[in-house]
Amino acid sequence: MVLSESGNKRELDDVSIDVRPQPRASDWLWRPWYAKLWWSAVPVYWIGAAASVKIDPLAAFYDTAFAGYCNMLFFPMTALLVLGVGFARAWIDVRPGGDRLARPSDSHLCSERQFGDPHWSVDHLSPWSGSNWIGSPLNPLNTIQRHSDC
Repeated sequence: MVLSESGNKRELDDVSIDVRPQPRASDWLWRPWYAKLWWSAVPVYWIGAAASVKIDPLAAFYDTAFAGYCNMLFFPMTALLVLGVGFARAWIDVRPGGDRLARPSDSHLCSERQFGDPHWSVDHLSPWSGSNWIGSPLNPLNTIQRHSDC
């Protein structure tokens, strides 16, 4: 058994296995130049907002509508969410395929469906139908009991 590593591939007896390293959040949240610029601007903006209490020209700026947009732009959670999108995509790409909860495509159901059967997205008996399944009295896991007395 010969094990040699070349780049991101491991070769084991003529079988190559793609080995991708687990992504690190710092690669998307801090390493790019635009992330560094954004994270550096966040405290500068909020220090200016705190200083606007004592300095009148700053108070005039922070009372404008543009400053309201800047409040959202320089809110730390906004930066975290926007910069974290790339990390989330990379983290999902590294995970192995074969999602068990993936919705079936029509090609998978064509052989099972008969003429007149509802599509899975509107079928009350299908867990893939979302709110139809959740609110359906036919769902055995539904905790809401409907009484015929009412």
